[in-house]
Amino acid sequence: MATATARHGLALTRTRPGVRTVTAGDHQAFLAGRLTPRDRWLARLLADHKVLTTDQIIQLGWPTRRAANHRLRRLYLWRVLDRFQPLVPTGAAPAHYVLDVAGAGVLAHEDGLDPDQTGYRHDRALGIAHSPRLAHTLAVNNVFVSLIAHARQPGATGTLTAWWSETRCLHAVGDLARPDAYGAWREHGTDIGWYLELDRGTEPLRRLAAKLTDYHALATTTGTVTPVLVWLPSAQRETGARRALTEALADLDRPATVPVATTATDLVPPGARHDPAAARWLPLTPRATPGRLRLTDLAHAWPHLRPASQTDPPARPGKLAPAPPMPPDPASYPPESR
Repeated sequence: MATATARHGLALTRTRPGVRTVTAGDHQAFLAGRLTPRDRWLARLLADHKVLTTDQIIQLGWPTRRAANHRLRRLYLWRVLDRFQPLVPTGAAPAHYVLDVAGAGVLAHEDGLDPDQTGYRHDRALGIAHSPRLAHTLAVNNVFVSLIAHARQPGATGTLTAWWSETRCLHAVGDLARPDAYGAWREHGTDIGWYLELDRGTEPLRRLAAKLTDYHALATTTGTVTPVLVWLPSAQRETGARRALTEALADLDRPATVPVATTATDLVPPGARHDPAAARWLPLTPRATPGRLRLTDLAHAWPHLRPASQTDPPARPGKLAPAPPMPPDPASYPPESR
């Protein structure tokens, strides 16, 4: 068993231990007395959503950049998290964080699982650094990070009640449709759930519009009407997308089963540029009152919607449980780690 001196030294070390060290019982015991509920929540987010930048992590649960950087450095040295920094044409990219070996082991033990049988692999976690889907994954995650940041503001009345990754959506709905994510938001007693389609302008608009056929099949099979929210990179792209989506919707047997609304990144003032809760959503179908709607107001734009689902998909056998959509209460961890 590790001595108290050895454990204290590990807390102060500037080098990362090897895989064999961090998967041993001594290191797991060391982490048991140091990981806060927020640390564990962040590790679960990364297990499910793959990658987050420093800026996104700050928005998720830290009061200042300095406090976040201090904690992230410790989690990196303890091998709860790993990180990489992509090459960019100008300037420097922020650090990108993924789940590391010790963090995966902690989560597995919490869930009563054998760490070797959860499917986690360190090389696969870091492989996102080279994936052509890195920018897309970060953009999808940013929609939900922004909602969490909105909910954390003083006096905020909304809260994120569901955030399913693409993998969890696939597990929940099969291959009938392939949403980038599912989310649910509650504000002033109103719930709205939706599937997210995030477009980065890299595919033909006809391919984006063709996805409505899949959502129609999903609604027909399940008997559940769930809005599809399409996030586009610019107002110009949104204009073209709305034409293509309108044509595709008209070709469906029951277009009312696929409510669609769109938005673009550059539509609102800088302070709310990335805020999905803001009045930025424009339903595809005509309404008596024109204009863009807040996220929560979409629930009233389509009166035939059923209440949003906050029920998570059934747990996948042998896989890590996902994180709750909102971070734990800061009162649940020591003041020095806040």
